[in-house]
This record gives sequence, structure tokens and C-alpha cells, in this order.
Amino acid sequence: MNDPAEGPELMESPPGGWPSDEIASLYEQHSRAIFYLALRFLGDPQRAEDATHDVFLKAFRKLDQFRGESSARTWLYRIAINHCQNIQQSWHNRHIVANSDDAVWDHSAARTDSPLRVLETKELGQRIQNTLDRLSDEYRLLLLLVADEELSYEQIGALVGQSSDAVRGKLHRARKAFAAYFEKTT
Repeated sequence: MNDPAEGPELMESPPGGWPSDEIASLYEQHSRAIFYLALRFLGDPQRAEDATHDVFLKAFRKLDQFRGESSARTWLYRIAINHCQNIQQSWHNRHIVANSDDAVWDHSAARTDSPLRVLETKELGQRIQNTLDRLSDEYRLLLLLVADEELSYEQIGALVGQSSDAVRGKLHRARKAFAAYFEKTT
């Protein structure tokens, strides 16, 4: 992976002035997190992979608009969130049913896991995804950002345009709603 010292240096690079090796480093550092965010949003590995590539393409095209007021990571997450929400709102997404609902969990097992363990992991993953799907878009987004991406309340607030106190309160309600729905799933 990358040297940890590269991270802050990359964040301080001038807008529109990042050399191609730093852009590649940016992709290496953040593509996995963007992919998993998109995967949880969209529920389909192929669509998540396409969305990840789209996010980095948009970021590359808009490098000159990056003002440096936030970290590159936060900027990329904002692009990813907007892109995934646009995909979810598109006519095609609302009217076409994907056959890949189980594909999210088909690739989660390690080769050394027993068949029972693989089945338990798949079932738990499906329960989690079903519970997330029952939450409002706002609650789902907040839970994904805090759990999957390990962002601070301040960073999440910057991404969703709310104060850290509002994020904290909504996360509390989102966690309670998740727990209530999760208990009802089988």
C-alpha cells in the first residue's frame, strides 16, 4: 500500500495541479472505500464498480474546481454520494429489477471458511442489507458513513451539509431504527 506520509502531502497538493502519479495514488488510497460505499448504496457489485470509476472520472475532470476547503477524501465521498443518489433516482433504476441481489454476498467468504460459516455470513449480510434498505435514505447514508468509512461527526456533517450535533442526533435515531428493524428480520 502507500506510505502514510503520502496522505497529507496529497491532500495539500494545489487544485488542478496534481501530477498523474498523485492522481494514481489518490485512486489507490480511496477507490476501495468509494467502492464499498457505492456497493452498500446500490446493492450490486457491477454497478458499484461502474459508479466507482465514474466518481474518479468526475473527480479528475473537476480537479480545477477542488478548492481544498476539505480533504480530498471528503471531496471524493461527496461526489460518490451524489452520484449514487443520482443513480438511485434515475428512471432505469426505479423500473428495472436487477438479478444480482445475492451477488453482494457471494464474494464475501474466505477460502478457508466452512460451508456453514459461509452460509451464516451470507445470511447475516442479507439481514443487514434488508435492514438498511428499510431505513430512510438519510439514515442509511449516515450509518454507512460512520460505520463503513469511519468518518468523524464533523466530516459527516460536511458531507451531508449539517452540523455535527445534528449528525450526532440523527445517527442516534438511525441506530435505534436499525436495531428495531434488524430484530424484526429473520
